[in-house]
Amino acid sequence: MTENEIAHKIIGLAIEVHKALGPGLLESAYKECLFYKIKQAGYFVEKEKAMPLVFEGVKLDCGYRIDLLVENKLVIELKAVDALNDIHLAQTLTYLKLGNFKLALLINFNVSLLKNGIKRIIN
Repeated sequence: MTENEIAHKIIGLAIEVHKALGPGLLESAYKECLFYKIKQAGYFVEKEKAMPLVFEGVKLDCGYRIDLLVENKLVIELKAVDALNDIHLAQTLTYLKLGNFKLALLINFNVSLLKNGIKRIIN
């Protein structure tokens, strides 16, 4: 499957989670529920995937963690904030660059309609 095909399915699953839970919960709650739904759908998904920083040829663990990585292709960064801002975008772009991934979904669950909280980010 391509990144776009996976992203389309994940957006549908995220909408299901949001419809069931609504806004106002902690990011960790949405992460666990979406992780469960993605696994249930038959995808390979990793939670809190460590992303080392390579500096002068040495891999350094600087604490970077991707919220969810689906099929080793799609980065999912989850938020539960009043509004997404530039730092959230920068964080997600960093994950794309560190892992040499092409596509990410930045999803803010703290909105009344989830489609207004989803951003596709391309590297």
